[in-house]
Amino acid sequence: MIRLFKKHTIYKHDKYNMLTVEEQGKTLVVRKISDQWGEEGFQFVSRAELMDWAGKHFRPGDFIGKEDELEQIMQNLRSI
Repeated sequence: MIRLFKKHTIYKHDKYNMLTVEEQGKTLVVRKISDQWGEEGFQFVSRAELMDWAGKHFRPGDFIGKEDELEQIMQNLRSI
């Protein structure tokens, strides 16, 4: 049986800096790839848990002068 997971690209700057979310049934799997840290993976069992993580991970202080980018990331995550 082949399962198709819905994949969302939250942002993609290049092939080394991106964030994707896969809907795997009730589980949300986040993959963050960066040129500094490599690939990190996170699993969440609810959208509320995902948004709580995102609120802590994407802090407004890290996006000074790039507030539009932060809002786009959060909007993309909310749309899942």
